[in-house]
Amino acid sequence: MSGYVVGLDEIDRTWVALVGGKGAQLGELARIGGVRVPSGFCVTTEAFERVVTASPVISELLDRLGEDDDKVGAELRRAVETVAVPDDLVAAITARIDERGAYAVRSSGTAEDSAGASFAGQHDTYLNVVGTPAVLDHVRRCWASLFTERAVAYRRRGGIGRHEARMAVVVQRMVFPRAAGIMFTADPVTGNRKVTSIDAGFGLGEALVSGLVNADVYQVRDGAVVSARIGDKRLAIEATAGGGTVRHEVDLERRKRPALSDDEAVRLADLGRKIEAHFHRPQDVEWCLDDDGFAIVQSRPITTLFPIPVAPDDQNHVYVSVGHQQMMTEAMKPLGLSVWKLTSPGHMVDAGGRLFVDVTARLASETAGPALMKALGQSDPLLGDALRTVAGRAGFVTAAPDESPHVTNTRQEQLAADPGIVAGLIERRQAALEVLKRDIAGRTGPELLDFVITDIREMRNILFEPANLPAIMAGMEATWWLNDHVREWLGEVNVADTLTLAAPGNVTSEMGLALLDVADAIRPYRQVVDLLQEDDFLERLPEVPGGTDARDAINAYLETYGMRCVGEIDITRPRWSEQPATLVPMILSNVRNAEPGAHARRVDQGRRTAEAKEREVLARLRELPDGEAKAVEAERMIRQLRTFIGYREYPKYHLVSRYFVYKQALMAEARRQVEAGVLTDAEDVFFLTLEEFHALTRQELPAGEELIERRRAEFTSYVPLTAPRVLTSEGEALTGAYRRGDLPPGALAGLAVSAGTVEGRARVAFDMGEAELAPGDILVTPFTDPSWTPAFVTIAGLVTEVGGQMTHGAVIAREYGLPAVVGVENATSLIKDGQRIRVHGTDGFVELI
Repeated sequence: MSGYVVGLDEIDRTWVALVGGKGAQLGELARIGGVRVPSGFCVTTEAFERVVTASPVISELLDRLGEDDDKVGAELRRAVETVAVPDDLVAAITARIDERGAYAVRSSGTAEDSAGASFAGQHDTYLNVVGTPAVLDHVRRCWASLFTERAVAYRRRGGIGRHEARMAVVVQRMVFPRAAGIMFTADPVTGNRKVTSIDAGFGLGEALVSGLVNADVYQVRDGAVVSARIGDKRLAIEATAGGGTVRHEVDLERRKRPALSDDEAVRLADLGRKIEAHFHRPQDVEWCLDDDGFAIVQSRPITTLFPIPVAPDDQNHVYVSVGHQQMMTEAMKPLGLSVWKLTSPGHMVDAGGRLFVDVTARLASETAGPALMKALGQSDPLLGDALRTVAGRAGFVTAAPDESPHVTNTRQEQLAADPGIVAGLIERRQAALEVLKRDIAGRTGPELLDFVITDIREMRNILFEPANLPAIMAGMEATWWLNDHVREWLGEVNVADTLTLAAPGNVTSEMGLALLDVADAIRPYRQVVDLLQEDDFLERLPEVPGGTDARDAINAYLETYGMRCVGEIDITRPRWSEQPATLVPMILSNVRNAEPGAHARRVDQGRRTAEAKEREVLARLRELPDGEAKAVEAERMIRQLRTFIGYREYPKYHLVSRYFVYKQALMAEARRQVEAGVLTDAEDVFFLTLEEFHALTRQELPAGEELIERRRAEFTSYVPLTAPRVLTSEGEALTGAYRRGDLPPGALAGLAVSAGTVEGRARVAFDMGEAELAPGDILVTPFTDPSWTPAFVTIAGLVTEVGGQMTHGAVIAREYGLPAVVGVENATSLIKDGQRIRVHGTDGFVELI
C-alpha cells in the first residue's frame, strides 16, 4: 500500500507527481533543520486515480468535461464525494490516524504550488477533522475540489489539460494556534527581496486568508521591524472541541493588541530566510504560532515577482527598462534578447525576458546623474520620477566624481545648418542594406552564424555613426525649443504639434498613409474585398477580377514595409511579410472608411495647416518687443524641426530591415537543422541565444533539446509579468507617479504629447490584427510601435500606458494631428472598451464620461 499512502517524512520536493505540489513542499520543508512541520501523511495521486477510474460514472463525466464545465463539474463533484473507497485504502488511511487526535485535511494538486502557478485557494482545505470516518469523508471532498468551477477555470487559463491535473490529499496533525498568518520573504507589493512582509491575526489563519479581518502587517529588514501596522482584528476562527471551527468576534481591548511581538516577528522572518535559502527563491509561507513556537504549514514560490538581473558584484544597482523606450514591454525570446544586446552599445542585461540598462554609474555622477534623470523624465515622466525616488534614498547610490568628458552641441548646431545631412544618412543606410543582402546570400552553417554575429557588431558603426544622434536630436531639440519659447512669448502650449504636421521624410507616417493607396487599388473590386478574408488570399487573388492589381499593390507595400511587425525589436516576432493577414483588418477599414486619394489629400491638408500655423506664429511674434529677432529665430527652428523630425523614425526602420534579412537566413538554417534531425521545429532556435545557435551548427551544444524546453518554460512564466520602468538589485520595481493636482475628479493623468481635445468611443485593443476600429474611435492600448501606424489613419485620438514625447505613438499622432496622451498607468484596465472618454492632448489627461 506504500503507493497509496506515504508519510511526510518519506517525501521530498521530487515527489510532486505522487503527492502533489503541497505535499512535496511540506515533505521538503520537514527536511530543513530548525523548521517545524506538523506530522502527517499523504493519500497519493495513485489512490485518486484508482478510485476515479474504477467508477464508470466518474470516467464518463471526465470525458464530458469541457462541454459544459459548470454542469459537468457539479455532477463530477457529487459523484466523487460519494464514491466508494476500496477497503484496503480505507485500512491504510485508518492505520495512520489517532482517533483521539484532530487533523487538517488539505488538497494537494499536481499543478499546485509550482514555480509557474500557485493555485492558492483553488482547492479545498478542512481543519480540525476528528475521527476516521470524518477524515475519509474529507479526503473525498478534497478529491472533488479538483473539479470546482474556479479550479477548472484556473487550469484552463494556465494551459493545463484535463489529464495533466491529479489530486493527492495531505492529512496532518492539527495545530491550535494563538496567532497565524502569511509571510512573504520578499515585499509582495514592491518586490524588494530584502524586506520580509508578515500578515498576522488571532486564532487560525483562515480568517486572514479569507479576507475576513484586517491583519497586523509587519515589515522586517536586516533583523529589525521597520514597520508595524496593527489591524482591527474583529474576528477570529477557532477550533471547537468536537471538530470543525467556529467564527467569533474578538473583544475590543484584544483587537488593539499586536498578534506578534517585534521579537516574534523577527524570529519568524529569520525562519522565512532559512526556508527561502533552501528553495533558492522567495517564498509565500503559511505559519502558525502556539505554545511550542512557530509551525510552518505551507510554503510556495512567489510567482508574481519580477526577476532581478544578475549583477557582477554585491553592490547596489539601478536598472532602466529598455522596453519602455522601445515600446516593447512584452517578454522576448532568448534569440531576440541576444540579437538586441549584440546590436546595442553599453551595459545591457536581461531579466524576465526583458532588457534593462544598468545606469548606476551615471546616476552616481554629480553631473551625469541629474542630466540622465532630466532626459529620461522629459521622455517619460514616470520613469524620471522613479529614478529620482531611487537617487533620493540615502546611501543607495553612492555619489562619485564626474569623469565623463564635457559634451557640447557644436556638432548638432552644424547639422542643423546642413539639411542635406538627412538625405546622405538615408542613402548610406540603403546602400549598406543592399550590401548585406548580397553578402549573406549562400552562407550556411557556422559560416552563416559567424557572418551574422560579425555583421551585427559592425552594424553599430552604421547605426551610431557620428552624424546619426545629432540628426535625431536636432528635430527633438527644435520641438522643445519651439514649445518652450512660444509658450513663454505667446502663451500657446505645444505649438510644435501643429508645426510638425505632414513633416517630410518620416518613414513610419508614410507607411500608414501608403496603406490608403493599397485600399484604393482594392476598393473597386468586390470579389477582391471578399477574398481578403480567406487564409490564402495572396495566392488566390489572380483568380478574381482586379485581383492581380490588388496583389501587386499588397506585394509592393510588403516590399517596402513587410519587415515590420508588433514588437519588431524582437527578431523572433512574425513579420508582415510572413503573416500578411495581419494587415487585412486595416486594409478593409481603409476600404470602408476612406475616400479614393485620401493619402495625397491628408498630406496636402497637413502641410497647409502647418504652413498656416507658421505664418500665424511669426506674425504674432513680430508684434512683440524685439519681435523681429524672435521671429527670425523661431523661423530658423521651424525649418530645423521640419527638416529633421521625420528622420527620428528612420534608424529603427533600417535596423528592422537588417533584422529581417538576418531572420530569413537564420530560419533557412534552422530548417536545415530540422532536416538533419538536430531540431524538432525550426522555431526551436528562438529559445537559443545567437551564440548557442552558432554552437548548435558546430555540433557543440550538448543537451540542446533540454535547454530549449527549459527556456520555453521560462518564457511562458515571464509572459504574464509586468515589466517595471525602474528595477533595483534588491528587486524593487518602481513605477513613478505624476506630481500634479490640477486634474478634474476621476481623471487619469498622463503625458501630453499631441495637442487638441477629442471625445469618442474608447477601443481597448492589445493586437492590431484584432482591433475593430471605426472613424472617430480613440485607441487605448498598452503601447504602440510602428506596426500600429496603419490604425492611426482611422482613429481620432490615442491613449497608451507607455510612451514619451518622442516615442513612436507621440511622433505619429502629432504628424497625423491626433490628440494623444501617453504614459497613463493601467489605462487598459481603468478604461472599458466602448466607454466614451475625452482625451485632453494639450494638458495630458483623460476623462471618463
